[in-house]
Amino acid sequence: MKPEISTTLLPKTNPPENEVSAVSSISGAVFNISTSMVGAGIMSIPATLKVLGIIPGFVVIIIMAFLVEVTVEFLLRYTNYSGEANTYGGVMAESFGKFGSVALQICIMISNLGALIIYLIIIGDVLSGSQSDGVLHSGVLQECFGFHWWNERAYSVLFIVIFVMLPLLLLPRVESLAHASAVSILLAVVFVVIIAGMAVYAMLEGQTQELKLFPDFSDGFSYFNLFTTIPVMATALSSCHVTIHPVRAELEDQSNMRSAVRISLALSVVIYIAVGFVGYLLFGESIMADMLVNFDQTSNSPGGLLVNAIVRLSYALHLVLVFPVIFYILRANVDEMIFPRKSLLASDTTRFVSITLMLLTFVYFVAIALPNIWYFFQFMGSTTVACIAFVFPGAIVLRDIHRISTKIDRTMAIIVVILAAVTSVVAISTNLYSSFGNTS
Repeated sequence: MKPEISTTLLPKTNPPENEVSAVSSISGAVFNISTSMVGAGIMSIPATLKVLGIIPGFVVIIIMAFLVEVTVEFLLRYTNYSGEANTYGGVMAESFGKFGSVALQICIMISNLGALIIYLIIIGDVLSGSQSDGVLHSGVLQECFGFHWWNERAYSVLFIVIFVMLPLLLLPRVESLAHASAVSILLAVVFVVIIAGMAVYAMLEGQTQELKLFPDFSDGFSYFNLFTTIPVMATALSSCHVTIHPVRAELEDQSNMRSAVRISLALSVVIYIAVGFVGYLLFGESIMADMLVNFDQTSNSPGGLLVNAIVRLSYALHLVLVFPVIFYILRANVDEMIFPRKSLLASDTTRFVSITLMLLTFVYFVAIALPNIWYFFQFMGSTTVACIAFVFPGAIVLRDIHRISTKIDRTMAIIVVILAAVTSVVAISTNLYSSFGNTS
């Protein structure tokens, strides 16, 4: 007999009479997948273009999207091939046993925890401001009402967590978030349109910044610094790998999943290229790792305080609505690791609410205590995200327990694994060298 396969992502498979029916359309799937892709990483794309230059930056975004599509295709091909593995964790367990499933589970939990913490920190930056390189950037609440105890980061984020996020997190099904996901994508589009309008205004007024088409290696700039941009883009575009199985489980026609992924990737690439180009055009070499910091009241961008506030608030609300989709995946993994033999999580209210409150409390306190998230952001892209998005799917194809991979598949798998390993090692080494170099 085959060993029982431990799945990583819900929904779990129950007997037919209790099985949750598939109710999601392809549009709902596109919204949920796109929402997981267009997250906090979009704010750092202009900074990556500052390092890479416009042309190499756009090329890297397109190549990254292609590699994501390839590895998602790998996962979908091996999903349910034997009738047992219907989740990412199930596919890993089928190929590598319990070790593979646990390794994936740990990577997903670390990546999702990190992403949720980053979201709350950015939301806090927008509402209550931040300090960068000794310069205080005020938040929207301070600009509107002045500095008070109730608009400090801890209280403003707590209000959002309790009264906005928690009601969304208590929805038991990911399909229930489709409308919130649609709104979040709309807000991302609104954000792009507003800053595009600001860029057009800046061009008419002759206030745009000079752009680099290619990287500038003068002034001691190292070639290895280029690799530090890859983890940022990987973290941004590769979140869909842990979303596709829960979304696929609720599709009326699961054969539409590949189309949903491709549409989502195309939409995300357009948004990333637009935001990257416009952000770099507006702020040039002064662009911050988090572009929203450039939109405070001291910014030289046109439109004044009102436009700057709308830009920041539209994207902060986008992150608020992205948060539940990522949280759903994290909650599913934690439940599977702690209660592997229990019934469907959504059917056990006490367990569902307890895990939700425990995780949300932890994310909130870490987000308030953590002073800086950007090196951690790069660390995730170089380690756990690289494994989830590239190393693990490539390893599944190379293991090929069903003997269904072609020579082209195996070649692509080798390329993906090597690229992920090399770029991750170089990026981590460069960051560590830069950190020690700055302190010496």
